[in-house]
Amino acid sequence: MSEPTVSVEKKKRRRSILSFLGSAVVALALTFLIKEPQFTDSQLYVLFLMFFAIGLWITEAIPPFAVSLFIIAYLVFTLGNPNLNSAPEKIDRYVNTFSSSIIWLLLGGFFMATAMTKTKLDQQLLRGTLKLSGTKPRNILVAIMFTTMTASMLMSNTATAAMVVAAIMPLVTSIGKTGFSKALLLGVSIAATVGGMGTIIGTPPNAIAAGILENSGHKIDFLSWMKYGMPVATALTAISCFVLLKVFVKKAAPVSFEFMNKQTNEITKEPTTQRRIVMVVIIVTVLFWLTTSVHGITVAAISAIPIVVLTLTGVLDNADIKKLPWDTLLLVAGGLSLGEALQSTGIMNHYANQLRTLDVTTTAFIFILSYATMIFSNIMSNSATATVLIPLGMAILIGFESQVALAIGLATSTALFLPVSTPPNAIVYSTGMLEQKDFRIGGVLIAILGPLLAVLWVLFLNR
Repeated sequence: MSEPTVSVEKKKRRRSILSFLGSAVVALALTFLIKEPQFTDSQLYVLFLMFFAIGLWITEAIPPFAVSLFIIAYLVFTLGNPNLNSAPEKIDRYVNTFSSSIIWLLLGGFFMATAMTKTKLDQQLLRGTLKLSGTKPRNILVAIMFTTMTASMLMSNTATAAMVVAAIMPLVTSIGKTGFSKALLLGVSIAATVGGMGTIIGTPPNAIAAGILENSGHKIDFLSWMKYGMPVATALTAISCFVLLKVFVKKAAPVSFEFMNKQTNEITKEPTTQRRIVMVVIIVTVLFWLTTSVHGITVAAISAIPIVVLTLTGVLDNADIKKLPWDTLLLVAGGLSLGEALQSTGIMNHYANQLRTLDVTTTAFIFILSYATMIFSNIMSNSATATVLIPLGMAILIGFESQVALAIGLATSTALFLPVSTPPNAIVYSTGMLEQKDFRIGGVLIAILGPLLAVLWVLFLNR
C-alpha cells in the first residue's frame, strides 16, 4: 500500500472516531437539555440512544448495520441490567426482532433477487423489454422505467439500478451525452427508488413500517401493502416519465440495438433449466404471498419456498448465500428494536402528548410527518428516518397508526434531490453523463408529489 493511500486511510479512521465521539457528546448534551424530572432510567437511556443513533447515521462514523447492532446491544445492556437500571426490563422484545416475520419476508426476497442475477434472468427480461419497445426513444424510456419500477419491487433499488444501468450503458454510450441519455439515466434512478414503494420487500423502510405495525398489533400482509404502494409507485413513475419526455426527449432519432447482440449471446450461455426454476419459484412464491388471506400460510413460512428450492436445486450455493445483503437484515432488525424501545418505554407517548396540544387536524399532521420524512430522507438514511418518525407519529395520532406508518413508509422513497440522496442516484451519477443540476427536475417533482399522493391514497383507502 502506497504512502498516500495509508495517509488517506488514517484520515478516514480519525474522522470516523471523531464523528463517533462527537455524536456521543451531542447526544448526551441533548438528552440533558430536554430530559424531564419524571423520566425513568429506561426513558433516559432510550432518549440518549435515539440521538446517538441519529448522529451515527448522519455522520456515517460506522456502517448503518453496525449502528443497528449497537442499538440492540445497548438496549440489552442498559435496560436489562439491574446495576444500571432501577427498574430493569425484560429485554427479549429487543432481541426477538431478528426472528420477525418481516426479516424472513426480506430474506425470501433476497434469495429470489440473487437467483435472478446469477442466472441472468433479470438481464434476459430487460432485453425482452427493449425488443418489445422498438427503436423509438419515447417507447424505450417508458419500457425501461416501468421495467425498473417492477424489478425494484422484488429487488433492492440499489441492485435494480445497478443491473439496469449496466444493461443500458452501451446504448447510453452509443448515443452520447444527449437529452435522451440523461432521460434514461434519470428515469432509472427515479423508477428504482419509487418502485420500492410497491411491496414490503421493496425497500427496508417498508419492512420497518410493517414490523412496527405488527409489534403494535396492526398486522399488514403482502397484498395489503401492494394496494397502498403499487398505485402510488405507478403514478409517480408515469408522471416522471411524462416530465422527462417533455424536458429531455422532444425530438430524437430512432436508436440501434446492435449493442445487445454480444450481451444476448452471453445470456444464452447460461443454463436455461436454472432460469426456468427461478421463474417458477418467483411466480409460486409471489402468488402465495398475495393469497395469504385465502390459505392462511404466513409470509415467513412462504419465504421458505425460495430458500429451500433454490438451494436444493443448486441454483444458489454457499458462495451465493454469503453474498446476500445480510447487513440490510441487521439494519431492519436494529430499526425495529429502536422503534420498540421508543414505544415500550413511553418516551414517544410523552412527547406525543405535548404535540397533541397543537391545533392541527389529523390529516394535516400526517402531511407534516410525510413531508418531514422526505426532507430527512434526503440527508440521512431513509431507514433511520422511518425508525424515528413512525413511532412518534403513531404515538401522536392514536387510532390512525396504520395511516401514519404507511404514509411515512411510502414517503421515505421520495428523496431524490441530491446525487447522494439515494443509491440509485449515486449509481447513475457515477456514469459521468449527468450533472448535479440534472437531479433537480426529478428531485423537486417527486419531493412535491410523492408525499402528497402517498398521503391522499392512504387516507382514501382508509376513509
